Amino acid sequence: MDTHQQARPVSDGDERVVMGPEFKADAHRQYARLRAKGPIHPAQFFPGITGWVVVDYDLARTTLTHPALLKDPQPAAEMLEAAGFLGHKRGTGFGGQMLEADPPEHTRLRRLVSGAFSPKRTAEMEPRITQIADQLVDAMPPSGELDLVEAFTAPLPVAVIAELLGIPEADRQDFRRWTSLAFQVGHPEYASAVASLHGFLRQLADDKRRAPGDDLLSALVAARDEDDGRLSQDELAGTAALLVIAGHETTVNLLGNAVLALLQHPGQLRLLREDLGLLPDAIEEFLRYDTSVERTTNRYAAEDLELGGVRIPRGGIVAVALASASRDAPLPDGGDPDVLDITRPAARHLSFGHGIHHCLGAPLARLEARVALRTLLTRVPHLELAVPADSLHWFPAGMVRGVLSLPVRYRTA
Repeated sequence: MDTHQQARPVSDGDERVVMGPEFKADAHRQYARLRAKGPIHPAQFFPGITGWVVVDYDLARTTLTHPALLKDPQPAAEMLEAAGFLGHKRGTGFGGQMLEADPPEHTRLRRLVSGAFSPKRTAEMEPRITQIADQLVDAMPPSGELDLVEAFTAPLPVAVIAELLGIPEADRQDFRRWTSLAFQVGHPEYASAVASLHGFLRQLADDKRRAPGDDLLSALVAARDEDDGRLSQDELAGTAALLVIAGHETTVNLLGNAVLALLQHPGQLRLLREDLGLLPDAIEEFLRYDTSVERTTNRYAAEDLELGGVRIPRGGIVAVALASASRDAPLPDGGDPDVLDITRPAARHLSFGHGIHHCLGAPLARLEARVALRTLLTRVPHLELAVPADSLHWFPAGMVRGVLSLPVRYRTA
């Protein structure tokens, strides 16, 4: 299916917002128009999958903790099945993991995984992440033009999550391709990519069971809850898929979006180069300004309900536009939300979600962003876009927001 043929800009009146390539390429302007009309709108997320998208910060927080908006897809199973959607399925897709589960199952799954992302374990990864970032810069010619996504912002998170899970180096190129396609419902290779990724992770988990190593997947294979036992085979494969997706593709685009924002705001880039102490607050501002997770996974109405003045029937699908809600978040300094300001103190956003599904890997994403940006700022003193910003191609479909490539001119130190 050619998703470009499905795309239309945001519609007026009661027509659905079609969240295809044209919308995503111009997302922030489209979301601003939607917020001016109301906090929630009918939407087509993918061909054949329709529901409502929440664009307002306050309603987003309400939605993310609403007791009747659950992750159980059963009320919408017929629509999802007809559209070929696999994100909720056990055994073939990404089902069986905590992002697609409700309590008490969610509580059990999160408890079994959470120990791997403790502040101590995350902090211990900084030297290795720094080494990977330095090696990527070392591999660049001293100056010239290149695609920064291909050369730096993609391979760094790939290497980190692959080492974390114990994925062999020979398989990393395939899994990078599979994870990218797994976000693109409607792409001709979507179903085969999801199946390949799931099958690979399931086999890898079996390998770790027979010959455990010093990695997270081996730890998950061995993890046992005092009350609820181990992760099942489907839960293990689904959890590994979640960690790959959440710990890799989203971080690739967090880095890409942050670098692009700096290149489009040279005064902010200069300010950050001069004072790397601004990095922690700058990363929160990048997350607020242009998050890499444009919208949440689906929530399903377990009963008829009202949300933002709109009636949602049982089985209705609701997603939160995190990119829109974060731009709509109250600013501590009362400034302009459409202005990038890396000196903004502790910018509020919803980029890592809210409530029980708040991203477990948020500390690792922040650490990777801090190390990657510090490395670029100190080791690549000259960096600029090699093409006009409006010629960049954005991720055409799905939850992720990011550029597919970032051509730059550069000079290393």
